[in-house]
Amino acid sequence: MKFGLFFELTTPKPWDDGAEKKKFDEYMEQVVLADSLGLDHIWVTEHHFMEEYCHATAPEVLLAAAATKTRNIRLGHGVRHAPPKYNHPARTAEMAATLDLVSNGRVDMGFGSSGSEVELAAFSIPNDEKHAMSYEAIEQIANMMAMEPFPGFDGEYFSMPARNVVPKPIQKPHPPFWLACSARPTIFEAGKRGMGAMCFSFLAASEAKEWIDEYYNLFKTECHPIGHTVNPNFNLFTGFGVHREEKVACDRFLDGLRFFQWSLNHYYRGGAHKPGRENLWERFQEEKIEILKTEHDEFVQRQIATSRSGIGSVEQVRQRLTDLEEAGVDEVTFIMQMGDNKHEHICESLELFAEEILPEFKDRDVILNRAKEKKLQPYVEAAFNRIGGEKVIH
Repeated sequence: MKFGLFFELTTPKPWDDGAEKKKFDEYMEQVVLADSLGLDHIWVTEHHFMEEYCHATAPEVLLAAAATKTRNIRLGHGVRHAPPKYNHPARTAEMAATLDLVSNGRVDMGFGSSGSEVELAAFSIPNDEKHAMSYEAIEQIANMMAMEPFPGFDGEYFSMPARNVVPKPIQKPHPPFWLACSARPTIFEAGKRGMGAMCFSFLAASEAKEWIDEYYNLFKTECHPIGHTVNPNFNLFTGFGVHREEKVACDRFLDGLRFFQWSLNHYYRGGAHKPGRENLWERFQEEKIEILKTEHDEFVQRQIATSRSGIGSVEQVRQRLTDLEEAGVDEVTFIMQMGDNKHEHICESLELFAEEILPEFKDRDVILNRAKEKKLQPYVEAAFNRIGGEKVIH
């Protein structure tokens, strides 16, 4: 099992002079530390207009900066908005290939479309068409990176004449593709299209196993690759924070997780947001008493109920991760930069994780990954046979 870090650059108010700069500087320090400690991935999301919750509006810049400061860690868009009204497919292909060259072949491309009207309405994207827009664009992004020249495309949501899209990425035919998944239907779509599943549902291990088994079953039996290669992997995102004492870990990281979920609900389920007139951190503090009353109720705050188990003592976190490994999770991505979680606590937690927990998982990952690749190879061949063989490059 592999491990990564997820960044949204959450920046609660008040925004005094330098607040955003401080957050960006801390991001870079955490990325450099993660690389030195042997973590496998960083993932930087893309969101727009989500004040306080997410200030990572230009992930390609953040990832390019990380590429210059790191040597081994993979650089993931987690995720790039795929509908053409957000990002034209040709611009995404150019960006991804450029970043792959700058980073010496370390890019992973996660795709999504957002479920928040704050973003969708601003870019004139109908909620009921966003997935169709995404899949149409993702397939052509793969073609643009792999084909020379790109033969052109006349689709429902965008059209483009024949062009040779340059540069081409180091990773051939293109970097691994992932799909953001917040519910079963999108997880199953990922399997059917040969994309890695990035699951943002904070699943418990028992539930994760059920979804993972179905994901791989669909990959084996129904996959029609959307790209020129496939990426059968399941990545689970979870709140995280480890300390030798459970109480210290909870005191340091639980409030950040609560704000993460509260602000997520604000933008995705809470109705109209008033741009430039809200103070989410202040409102969160006012409502926290009620939040604490219900956070153990899985029907009220399911994400907190399952995700908080990634926060605790070394023994608790090790067992949580072992359970996920046994359930078939391929990668776990830690959400740590939440609320007003302290930079120094995040760094201390990562160092403790790398010292006490990471080595045993790294040792097993090499063996398990080799066996997995061998087991899946016939199904990869079957997937391309369903679409008439490997896609034409020239």
